[in-house]
Amino acid sequence: MDRTRRAIHQPAQPSFSELFTPKLVTVLREGYTVEHFKADAIAGLTVAIVALPLSMAIAIASGVTPERGLYTSIIGGFLVSALGGSRFQIGGPAGAFIVLVAATVARVGVDGLLLATMMAGIFLLAIGYLRLGTYIKFIPYPVTVGFTAGIAIIIFSGQIVELFGLKLAGKEPGPLVPKLMAIGEAAGTINLAATFVAVLTIVAIALMKRWRPRWPAMLIAIGLASLVVALFSLPAETIGTRFGGIPRSLQMPAFPPISFDRAIDVLPDAIAFALLGAIESLLSAVVADGMTGRRHRSNCELVAQGFANIASALFGGICTTGTIARTATNVRAGAHGPVSGIIHSVLLLALMLVAAPLASYIPLAALAGVLAVVCWNMFEKQAFATLLRASRGDALVLMATFLIVIFRDLTEGIVVGFALGSILFIDRMAKSIAVESDQRLVQDDVADSTGVGSAYDSSEASEADTVVYRISGAFFFGAASTVGTVLDRIADQRKNFILDCSAVPFFDSTAANVIEGAAYKARRAGVRFIISGASPQTRRMLINHGVKRPLVTYAASIRDARAQLSNAAPAS
Repeated sequence: MDRTRRAIHQPAQPSFSELFTPKLVTVLREGYTVEHFKADAIAGLTVAIVALPLSMAIAIASGVTPERGLYTSIIGGFLVSALGGSRFQIGGPAGAFIVLVAATVARVGVDGLLLATMMAGIFLLAIGYLRLGTYIKFIPYPVTVGFTAGIAIIIFSGQIVELFGLKLAGKEPGPLVPKLMAIGEAAGTINLAATFVAVLTIVAIALMKRWRPRWPAMLIAIGLASLVVALFSLPAETIGTRFGGIPRSLQMPAFPPISFDRAIDVLPDAIAFALLGAIESLLSAVVADGMTGRRHRSNCELVAQGFANIASALFGGICTTGTIARTATNVRAGAHGPVSGIIHSVLLLALMLVAAPLASYIPLAALAGVLAVVCWNMFEKQAFATLLRASRGDALVLMATFLIVIFRDLTEGIVVGFALGSILFIDRMAKSIAVESDQRLVQDDVADSTGVGSAYDSSEASEADTVVYRISGAFFFGAASTVGTVLDRIADQRKNFILDCSAVPFFDSTAANVIEGAAYKARRAGVRFIISGASPQTRRMLINHGVKRPLVTYAASIRDARAQLSNAAPAS
């Protein structure tokens, strides 16, 4: 027992090769069969169909030509799957980068963007090889929710012009308020044909998600919109009229212009790309872990992201990162491992080679409609509302991050949110300290009690089908990753899991989110989950996050939890 306990609290340190072995190698070592390949092929095809219109839409919204989004998914996506530390990660251009990439292109041009992307790749390699990826997990949950919601608002505001076919008097402003003012001034130039195409696209996606969820809704909606525009000769701008179509091949790899002054000029952009890429890719990997019960290797994933960004820039692509929506689609489509991501990239290349001429007919309003749906999904409405109700501190961190991202800057939003989260943690720690009088540093030995209730109770011993984990100390965002790793073992040949929280002074929202994920995993595995000893404040926090019946039950103590199990057990 002691040896097992030490193994749980002090796991052996993995070697360098174990840390940075790609998951592709791990999957192949496990034994890769024809059935596994079939599952990966189906998942890869599904993701490729989703990624095709989305990659072009993100590229256009980022201020570059549509083929650069495809280059990113093909080259970057291939390397993320081949070298990454997640079994299911799908790499490519992400909506979260639209604001940063568009600002960089406007300031230093496409060549400056490519250089910044390469430099970001080098920074990601350094972060990964220095094993700093673990610390990125310390970002509090309210910061990630507020950050993602803020990006969704910014991206949607950037699509309003295309959604309604507006004609601005000048260049579209970057900041939100001036942008909305310019859009208001151009309201009289609305293009009814473009508006109709955008609405048709959004409605088609929504209906298919509801009635035919397994169909490639985005691709079908864009195909329908393109067909309507072509058949009825609607005056809506297309990829062909604005960009002249897309090429039918990859461009040859080439370095962008490099000089010391140029590198210094784009250094802030490269740092922002690297930080956002690290956060977004690890967040996506965590989502995949939660859906599958697997564990990714953070630093290996960041190394793969580094190589992917360098290669993407060499081939003319933009920033590559893990994409949450496409990764989730990959998991739901039944992927077995990273081969599905590789197949997705190969199929995208094949589609570009074969169907590039058809892309000229895609209306820009339809692509804007696709991004509007993406923004709706990015804004985690339920999580946002839960955090607003959870506590004043979490609501403050959430809203500060959200508003600063919208009205100021993405990086500032993360920094301020993290700082407020740290201050909130310190405040909660200060309030959790109790001072006891006449407390000795070393406790004296005491005699065994012989009074009532002193007899040994055999129910305190562990049963074969029940495992008890006890959390001691503050359970906050900094400890969430460590505890989450341990909780992943809850389904290891046990039927009942008791989590004792009697020694936890407080939970924060990140910790509650970890417990919620563990509880869902337990339910999928058929494990009964009981939380014992939780204080009223802790229980309220957990219940606000959805950790309640029938997902879990609560007990006042471990003994009461065991009594619940005894009462629920069938008579033998």
